[in-house]
Amino acid sequence: MFLCAIARPRFDSEGNETFNGKIGIFPFVTQEPTIRDNINRSLTSTLETKHLTSVNREIMRSYLIEKILPRIKEKWLRDDMMNPIFIQQDNARTHVDINDEVFCTAARQGGLDIRLMCQPPNSPDLNILNLGFFSAIQSQQHREAPKTVDELISAVEQSYESFDVKKSNRIFVSLQLCMIEIMRAKGSNKYKISHINKASSNFFKLMLTAKNKTA
Repeated sequence: MFLCAIARPRFDSEGNETFNGKIGIFPFVTQEPTIRDNINRSLTSTLETKHLTSVNREIMRSYLIEKILPRIKEKWLRDDMMNPIFIQQDNARTHVDINDEVFCTAARQGGLDIRLMCQPPNSPDLNILNLGFFSAIQSQQHREAPKTVDELISAVEQSYESFDVKKSNRIFVSLQLCMIEIMRAKGSNKYKISHINKASSNFFKLMLTAKNKTA
Protein backbone atom coordinates (compact mmCIF):
# COMPACT_ATOMS: atom_id res chain seq x y z
CA MET A 1 0.00 0.00 0.00
CA PHE A 2 1.11 3.52 -0.77
CA LEU A 3 -0.02 6.97 0.31
CA CYS A 4 -0.01 9.16 -2.78
CA ALA A 5 -0.52 12.91 -2.94
CA ILE A 6 -0.77 14.87 -6.17
CA ALA A 7 -1.99 18.36 -7.02
CA ARG A 8 -2.90 19.86 -10.36
CA PRO A 9 0.20 20.97 -12.28
CA ARG A 10 0.63 24.64 -13.08
CA PHE A 11 1.84 26.27 -16.29
CA ASP A 12 2.53 29.82 -17.33
CA SER A 13 0.74 31.62 -20.17
CA GLU A 14 3.09 30.03 -22.71
CA GLY A 15 2.61 26.49 -21.46
CA ASN A 16 5.87 26.23 -19.51
CA GLU A 17 5.66 24.10 -16.38
CA THR A 18 5.90 26.06 -13.12
CA PHE A 19 4.76 23.32 -10.71
CA ASN A 20 4.57 19.59 -11.46
CA GLY A 21 2.01 18.86 -8.75
CA LYS A 22 3.91 15.83 -7.46
CA ILE A 23 3.76 16.06 -3.68
CA GLY A 24 4.99 12.52 -3.05
CA ILE A 25 4.23 8.82 -2.87
CA PHE A 26 5.06 6.91 0.32
CA PRO A 27 4.97 3.14 0.94
CA PHE A 28 3.42 1.77 4.11
CA VAL A 29 6.42 -0.28 5.20
CA THR A 30 8.62 -0.93 8.17
CA GLN A 31 12.27 -1.89 8.55
CA GLU A 32 12.88 -5.05 10.61
CA PRO A 33 16.00 -7.12 11.35
CA THR A 34 16.25 -10.17 9.13
CA ILE A 35 14.93 -13.35 10.73
CA ARG A 36 17.24 -15.77 8.94
CA ASP A 37 20.90 -15.39 8.18
CA ASN A 38 22.42 -16.50 4.89
CA ILE A 39 25.65 -16.09 2.95
CA ASN A 40 24.50 -12.78 1.47
CA ARG A 41 23.53 -10.93 4.65
CA SER A 42 24.36 -10.77 8.32
CA LEU A 43 21.58 -11.32 10.83
CA THR A 44 22.98 -8.67 13.17
CA SER A 45 23.44 -5.85 10.65
CA THR A 46 20.76 -6.15 7.97
CA LEU A 47 17.32 -4.60 7.98
CA GLU A 48 14.59 -5.99 5.78
CA THR A 49 11.76 -3.94 4.29
CA LYS A 50 8.34 -5.37 5.11
CA HIS A 51 4.95 -4.05 4.14
CA LEU A 52 2.45 -3.15 6.83
CA THR A 53 -0.37 -5.68 6.87
CA SER A 54 -2.85 -3.09 8.09
CA VAL A 55 -3.05 0.70 8.30
CA ASN A 56 -5.04 2.33 11.09
CA ARG A 57 -5.95 5.94 11.75
CA GLU A 58 -2.88 6.58 13.90
CA ILE A 59 -0.55 5.44 11.11
CA MET A 60 -2.44 7.49 8.56
CA ARG A 61 -2.22 10.58 10.78
CA SER A 62 1.52 10.12 11.25
CA TYR A 63 2.05 9.82 7.48
CA LEU A 64 0.05 12.97 6.85
CA ILE A 65 1.94 14.95 9.48
CA GLU A 66 5.44 13.56 8.96
CA LYS A 67 5.45 13.06 5.19
CA ILE A 68 2.66 14.91 3.36
CA LEU A 69 2.68 18.22 5.26
CA PRO A 70 6.46 18.77 4.98
CA ARG A 71 6.35 18.06 1.23
CA ILE A 72 3.48 20.51 0.69
CA LYS A 73 5.30 23.22 2.63
CA GLU A 74 8.46 22.52 0.66
CA LYS A 75 6.98 22.36 -2.84
CA TRP A 76 3.93 24.62 -2.89
CA LEU A 77 4.04 27.68 -5.11
CA ARG A 78 5.09 30.77 -3.20
CA ASP A 79 2.55 33.02 -4.93
CA ASP A 80 -0.30 30.68 -3.95
CA MET A 81 0.51 30.26 -0.28
CA MET A 82 -2.13 32.74 0.86
CA ASN A 83 -4.94 30.52 -0.45
CA PRO A 84 -6.35 27.49 1.42
CA ILE A 85 -4.83 24.13 0.51
CA PHE A 86 -7.25 21.19 0.74
CA ILE A 87 -6.09 17.61 1.17
CA GLN A 88 -8.90 15.41 -0.14
CA GLN A 89 -9.33 11.92 1.28
CA ASP A 90 -11.82 9.27 0.32
CA ASN A 91 -14.17 7.97 2.99
CA ALA A 92 -12.18 5.00 4.26
CA ARG A 93 -12.60 4.38 7.99
CA THR A 94 -8.86 4.66 8.61
CA HIS A 95 -8.64 8.20 7.28
CA VAL A 96 -8.21 11.12 9.63
CA ASP A 97 -11.19 13.17 10.78
CA ILE A 98 -11.22 16.58 9.11
CA ASN A 99 -11.24 18.25 12.54
CA ASP A 100 -8.54 16.03 14.06
CA GLU A 101 -6.84 18.25 16.64
CA VAL A 102 -3.35 16.78 16.25
CA PHE A 103 -3.39 17.16 12.47
CA CYS A 104 -4.90 20.64 12.54
CA THR A 105 -2.22 21.84 14.98
CA ALA A 106 0.55 20.48 12.75
CA ALA A 107 -1.07 21.89 9.60
CA ARG A 108 -1.17 25.41 11.04
CA GLN A 109 2.58 25.47 11.62
CA GLY A 110 4.52 27.32 8.95
CA GLY A 111 1.83 29.84 8.10
CA LEU A 112 -0.08 27.80 5.49
CA ASP A 113 -3.83 27.21 5.62
CA ILE A 114 -3.93 23.43 5.06
CA ARG A 115 -7.23 21.62 5.64
CA LEU A 116 -8.56 18.10 5.35
CA MET A 117 -11.70 17.27 3.41
CA CYS A 118 -13.42 14.10 2.20
CA GLN A 119 -14.71 13.43 -1.29
CA PRO A 120 -18.49 13.09 -1.59
CA PRO A 121 -19.65 9.52 -0.80
CA ASN A 122 -20.40 7.12 -3.66
CA SER A 123 -18.51 9.28 -6.14
CA PRO A 124 -15.39 7.42 -7.34
CA ASP A 125 -15.05 9.74 -10.35
CA LEU A 126 -14.21 12.59 -7.96
CA ASN A 127 -11.03 10.84 -6.78
CA ILE A 128 -8.20 12.00 -9.03
CA LEU A 129 -6.06 8.97 -8.17
CA ASN A 130 -8.72 6.42 -9.09
CA LEU A 131 -9.90 8.45 -12.06
CA GLY A 132 -6.73 7.79 -13.99
CA PHE A 133 -3.49 8.47 -12.16
CA PHE A 134 -3.06 5.09 -10.43
CA SER A 135 -3.81 3.06 -13.56
CA ALA A 136 -1.38 5.20 -15.56
CA ILE A 137 1.59 4.77 -13.23
CA GLN A 138 0.70 1.12 -12.59
CA SER A 139 1.13 0.33 -16.28
CA GLN A 140 4.63 1.84 -16.10
CA GLN A 141 5.48 0.01 -12.89
CA HIS A 142 4.48 -3.39 -14.32
CA ARG A 143 7.17 -3.08 -16.99
CA GLU A 144 9.83 -3.37 -14.28
CA ALA A 145 8.58 -6.77 -13.03
CA PRO A 146 9.76 -6.26 -9.42
CA LYS A 147 10.42 -9.36 -7.32
CA THR A 148 11.02 -7.92 -3.86
CA VAL A 149 9.37 -5.25 -1.71
CA ASP A 150 12.33 -2.90 -2.24
CA GLU A 151 12.20 -3.41 -6.01
CA LEU A 152 8.44 -2.76 -6.00
CA ILE A 153 8.86 0.48 -4.03
CA SER A 154 11.62 1.63 -6.38
CA ALA A 155 9.51 0.83 -9.46
CA VAL A 156 6.44 2.64 -8.10
CA GLU A 157 8.45 5.71 -7.08
CA GLN A 158 10.18 5.83 -10.46
CA SER A 159 6.83 5.53 -12.27
CA TYR A 160 5.42 8.32 -10.13
CA GLU A 161 8.33 10.68 -10.73
CA SER A 162 8.58 9.99 -14.47
CA PHE A 163 4.86 10.34 -15.19
CA ASP A 164 4.31 13.05 -17.79
CA VAL A 165 3.06 16.28 -16.21
CA LYS A 166 0.83 17.20 -19.13
CA LYS A 167 -0.85 13.79 -18.94
CA SER A 168 -1.40 14.42 -15.24
CA ASN A 169 -3.04 17.73 -16.10
CA ARG A 170 -5.38 15.94 -18.53
CA ILE A 171 -6.60 13.72 -15.69
CA PHE A 172 -7.47 16.85 -13.72
CA VAL A 173 -9.34 18.14 -16.78
CA SER A 174 -11.30 14.86 -16.78
CA LEU A 175 -12.09 15.50 -13.11
CA GLN A 176 -13.48 18.93 -14.02
CA LEU A 177 -15.63 17.37 -16.73
CA CYS A 178 -16.98 14.83 -14.20
CA MET A 179 -17.91 17.67 -11.86
CA ILE A 180 -19.73 19.49 -14.67
CA GLU A 181 -21.70 16.37 -15.67
CA ILE A 182 -22.59 15.61 -12.05
CA MET A 183 -24.02 19.10 -11.66
CA ARG A 184 -25.95 18.71 -14.91
CA ALA A 185 -27.31 15.40 -13.60
CA LYS A 186 -28.28 17.16 -10.33
CA GLY A 187 -26.01 14.99 -8.23
CA SER A 188 -26.84 11.70 -9.90
CA ASN A 189 -24.13 9.27 -10.94
CA LYS A 190 -25.95 8.51 -14.18
CA TYR A 191 -23.94 10.58 -16.60
CA LYS A 192 -21.37 10.28 -19.36
CA ILE A 193 -18.14 12.21 -19.52
CA SER A 194 -17.86 14.42 -22.59
CA HIS A 195 -15.22 13.31 -25.08
CA ILE A 196 -12.77 16.07 -25.97
CA ASN A 197 -9.25 16.12 -27.34
CA LYS A 198 -7.42 17.03 -24.15
CA ALA A 199 -4.05 16.41 -25.82
CA SER A 200 -4.52 19.08 -28.49
CA SER A 201 -2.51 22.28 -28.25
CA ASN A 202 -5.65 24.37 -28.83
CA PHE A 203 -7.42 22.75 -25.89
CA PHE A 204 -4.34 23.24 -23.71
CA LYS A 205 -4.24 26.95 -24.56
CA LEU A 206 -7.99 27.22 -23.92
CA MET A 207 -7.59 25.75 -20.43
CA LEU A 208 -4.72 28.12 -19.68
CA THR A 209 -6.84 31.08 -20.82
CA ALA A 210 -9.78 29.97 -18.68
CA LYS A 211 -7.50 29.50 -15.68
CA ASN A 212 -5.93 32.95 -16.07
CA LYS A 213 -9.37 34.60 -16.33
CA THR A 214 -10.56 32.98 -13.12
CA ALA A 215 -7.31 33.36 -11.16
